[in-house]
Amino acid sequence: MKGPCSVLSLDVGRRRIGLAGCDPLGITVTPLPALHRGRFQNDLELLQAHCTTRLVRGLVVGLPLDAAGAPTAQAVHCRRYGLRLAAALKLPLAWVNEHSSTWAAGERHGLTGDRSGRLDSAAAALLLEQWLREGPSLKPVDSAAQIPGVGFDHGGS
Repeated sequence: MKGPCSVLSLDVGRRRIGLAGCDPLGITVTPLPALHRGRFQNDLELLQAHCTTRLVRGLVVGLPLDAAGAPTAQAVHCRRYGLRLAAALKLPLAWVNEHSSTWAAGERHGLTGDRSGRLDSAAAALLLEQWLREGPSLKPVDSAAQIPGVGFDHGGS
């Protein structure tokens, strides 16, 4: 799926998932309250409600790659969670390299050290802004799974 549409961006962490959304035209990016992680089924119900309310047509998930662009251990976790979520919600997705996104969000919004979830959602908003700038493209879960030689399709981000 090419072009702007209503999208939900996720900054997946072990304790919280930062969330942000954009309007169907891709003009306004809005941080949403972070999701405090629980069982996957509980997370799914809350995220499904967001998707229904916001008429979400795709997901953007951050992959924390290292400075050289290689996957980190957390990137493996984020990728697995993103693929599972997209399959459960039956939504296409895109990956964004989130290297330093939390630091950048903290600097931009003065949220360093925040544990309320506001920092996580500010990072998710930065990921969504980056995705929109780079020319949005969402892929079905099957084709978003891997790229040869890397094991991640981070959309060139």
